[in-house]
Amino acid sequence: MTDTFYSIYRHGFVRVAVCVPHVRVADPEFNTEHTLGLARQASDAGAAVALFPELGISSYAIDDLLQQEALLEGVTAGIGKIVESSRTLSPVLLIGAPLRFEHRLFNCGIVVYRGRVLGVAPKTYLPNYREFYERRQFSAAGHAVGREVRFLGETVPFGNDLLFRAGTPAAVRSDDGREPPVGGSEVLTLHVEICEDVWTPVPPSSYAALAGATVLANLSASNITIGKANYRKDLCASQSGKCIAAYLYSAAGPGESTTDLAWDGHALIYEDGDLLAESKRFADHEQIITADIDTERLAQSRMRQTSFNDAAALHSRQLERMRTVEFSFQTPGLAQREDGVSLSQGIDRLRRKVERFPFVPSDAVRRDEQAYEAYNIQVHGLMQRLRATGIQRVVVGLSGGLDSTQALIVASHTMDRLELPRANILAYTMPGFATSPGTRSNAHRLMEAFGVSAHEIDIRPSAMQMFRDIGHPFAEEDPEYDITFENVQAGERTSHLFRLANYNDALVLGTGDLSELALGWATYGVGDQMSHYNVNASVPKTLIQHLIRWIIATSQFGEAVSRVLQSVLDTEISPELVPGDGTTDGPAQSTEAKIGPYELQDFFLYHISRYGLRPSKVAFMALQAWGDRGRGPWPDFLPDSKRNEYDLAAIRKWLELFLFRFFQISQFKRTAVPNGPKVGSGGSLSPRGDWRAPSDSSAAAWLAELRRNVPESG
Repeated sequence: MTDTFYSIYRHGFVRVAVCVPHVRVADPEFNTEHTLGLARQASDAGAAVALFPELGISSYAIDDLLQQEALLEGVTAGIGKIVESSRTLSPVLLIGAPLRFEHRLFNCGIVVYRGRVLGVAPKTYLPNYREFYERRQFSAAGHAVGREVRFLGETVPFGNDLLFRAGTPAAVRSDDGREPPVGGSEVLTLHVEICEDVWTPVPPSSYAALAGATVLANLSASNITIGKANYRKDLCASQSGKCIAAYLYSAAGPGESTTDLAWDGHALIYEDGDLLAESKRFADHEQIITADIDTERLAQSRMRQTSFNDAAALHSRQLERMRTVEFSFQTPGLAQREDGVSLSQGIDRLRRKVERFPFVPSDAVRRDEQAYEAYNIQVHGLMQRLRATGIQRVVVGLSGGLDSTQALIVASHTMDRLELPRANILAYTMPGFATSPGTRSNAHRLMEAFGVSAHEIDIRPSAMQMFRDIGHPFAEEDPEYDITFENVQAGERTSHLFRLANYNDALVLGTGDLSELALGWATYGVGDQMSHYNVNASVPKTLIQHLIRWIIATSQFGEAVSRVLQSVLDTEISPELVPGDGTTDGPAQSTEAKIGPYELQDFFLYHISRYGLRPSKVAFMALQAWGDRGRGPWPDFLPDSKRNEYDLAAIRKWLELFLFRFFQISQFKRTAVPNGPKVGSGGSLSPRGDWRAPSDSSAAAWLAELRRNVPESG
């Protein structure tokens, strides 16, 4: 395979491994062999980094044996063997050992890569309380005099202030010679700290992150007591989240001395607060966990979070002392031909969960929590708007489709919370030339089931008058179903709603969703783009579908309402503006046939608007998520018939359409959107909030990147 598109490293992902080897108490030779065994496994897995436990070459809990000459000589010999063996291994190895410099003994993390010791990081904070009394044997990093040491015949950097920056040696090119470096010129920047360091108020890794480290590694032994594992996870999650970094954590496992302590071999990999991988605790065997870190996403998040950069500026003096160790990194899974073309060798499947529905967690507990929050955010937004205006009625146009149904649910909850009658919801279904019997029936059933004020207004007479006024051929019964034909109907509906609101002292409730705003799939001005307040403005289509399924699953309004809601979910998504041949009860138009599956478009929207990712990377991630319907979890109440898959050709096609519509032709509609509450962490497209962009921009740069770097099929 000659296209680097299929390598995870091409897209800014870095595979990391955390290893928990079997150790033997105070036996450096045994421990060296088991360390190398797991290092080879990490290399075979294509890892760029492999982390091992604290003092893993000597074993941790050996107290005064750490000061024995024979043991220290055995440790040095073991590290020498690891360094020599690393010449043929892919990862940077982070090895824990006691090392003697300046007539002091330090608890060290040794950074080894391709036959070199890149540097040695001593432990900063030595615990001297409860079960740990390391000051008896060790000196802290701050006691070191020099910033370099002689080790294994070489002079190497020494200190807790080291950043190890891995860069690609040259641009990796595809067959046309135009590819940029794999993952950029910088693959990752690594920092090492040891156990207790992260338990302190200001861990060394905090400064390292502010100075540019994206992967923070903790060589730990960390014994286990009741409840400690959860606290350990909280620490790692918090540190990775605050530092906007990956955090790798190891812990001593089988074979450590249990004279006074016990060990659970807990290995963890976090990224920006999210747990990516975790070992089995109390295992009797060695373990290795792997995950793929998205270093590009971390860099994007740091760039956007101004408070992170403010912190770096505030601590600039401390950051000035940080030192960077540059080294040339050989990307795992890629080979280089003599002509410079890169050959991908199969590291193409991500070892991280890529949610098919990024706005909807697949985990049932988290999903239910977020559904509860989403409805309450929408309801509280509408409640505040009604209180602020003194208005007690809302007008909503009900089509029998998803978005207006969601708005009706929110309005019903709002009236209940305000202790106002649901009759204050003035619901209007407004059939036009293409309204299907199925959606019209759904609208009437919904109005009856929710107990709102139900009305129907046929917009065809007023639309026909408009056709006559502007001289449209349809006024003479010529079936010309152009954009004017569609927008006259959309405009008539909106015009009626606003005048009904005036007449009834009410507020027009918007129904258009985030996905439609992203694609510009709305009629501007006098159309469904406009309202007095839009509760769905930052809710994407896939989340609306989920929220309605959640209402059904939790029987929020009873069985009768649930049946109608299920009928809405089962109905084809359609604007219903172009007539069909009358052979079906459902809509004649299919929105998704025109603008693509919403489940794909929402995937693209999340990763491009929130993180600014390159289109080729988004395509690669979409292929991981959607390329095989049998891989990865699905939301449990999504029916099997809705569990789709898409090949690379389909992903490329619909992503190209998304880029054109999102960046080039629809921003002017988003510039003038009405107020509405921000619901999800995926953001909103309000010009007053998460998305500010010119209305006359070009999509050329995004389209060129997609076409240049994504194969047409695969």
